[in-house]
Amino acid sequence: MGSAIMLWPEQASTIASQIDTLFWFVTAVGLIFSLIIGATLVGLAIQYRRQSETFVPTPVHGSTILELAWSIIPLGLVMVMFFWGLFIYVDYNRAPENAMEVYVTGKQWMWHLQHVGGQREINTLHIPTGRPVRLIMTSEDVIHDFYVPAFRVKMDVVPGKYSYLWFEATKPGTYDLFCAAYCGTEHSRMIGKIVVMEPSEFDRWLTQSADRSLALQGRQLFQKLQCITCHHPEANNRAPILEGLYGKRVQLEDGTTVLADEAYIRESILYPKKKIRAGWKPIMPTYDQQVTQDELIRVIAYLKGLKQGETPPLVQQSDAPAVKDEK
Repeated sequence: MGSAIMLWPEQASTIASQIDTLFWFVTAVGLIFSLIIGATLVGLAIQYRRQSETFVPTPVHGSTILELAWSIIPLGLVMVMFFWGLFIYVDYNRAPENAMEVYVTGKQWMWHLQHVGGQREINTLHIPTGRPVRLIMTSEDVIHDFYVPAFRVKMDVVPGKYSYLWFEATKPGTYDLFCAAYCGTEHSRMIGKIVVMEPSEFDRWLTQSADRSLALQGRQLFQKLQCITCHHPEANNRAPILEGLYGKRVQLEDGTTVLADEAYIRESILYPKKKIRAGWKPIMPTYDQQVTQDELIRVIAYLKGLKQGETPPLVQQSDAPAVKDEK
């Protein structure tokens, strides 16, 4: 915690102890085998050194048991490391259903973070203890890497796609956030902070920093971009209804299916002809270079929560004002 240089960062997330235990196991196995091999090498060099000009060493015959031992034991240890790491990796990549979501955009040379409530932060992320946090991350320019040593979490942030990361902080404090991939001349200054707060304190921070939610901003942008012209729920609509789309399997024209997650929605907005929905004509224009990363995030946040009957009406109807006869 803080900016002091430490040989070993403290553990501040639920997964940190699991990763540390595996790390020390791998380190211990490596050290033990290094000592065994080194000692054996020195011992054999001494035992079979040339003692005189007439010295003839005793022939050494192979041992099947020894050969099996030095093959099976290391193999077993490596498989233990593999499956141990695999179980941690699988758990690490499946965020809990109730995780709090934060959208992260990396750009040279800063982190831009947005909460679903509309709160925005630069190079700082406020989160509560005891609550899973899921990051939905992308980059505006080059590859970055979101790295929090105290949480033992690290994930590449790649332009043109979304990557995901989750963690659950266990203790309040301020922890360092780094970019762990060289991203240009100012890479070393791409440093931020994770501020972990007690849940009640975090709720107060959310209230004080509240703005229009991302979903509300996305709804307004959805209407501004005239998406409702085709994606309306009326009988003569020209494009699929988007209500309840997020999280479902979508049938494509080529017979395959795809999960409607953030990546699919993003690709459908920017490059709509890449994955054409079955039963629909590819008439949607591309919005590449027409919407920013922040605007994409808002529209995606809106569509993720769009439920049955919540699509804005195609035409806002109102009664015409009464006209008085003037005689």
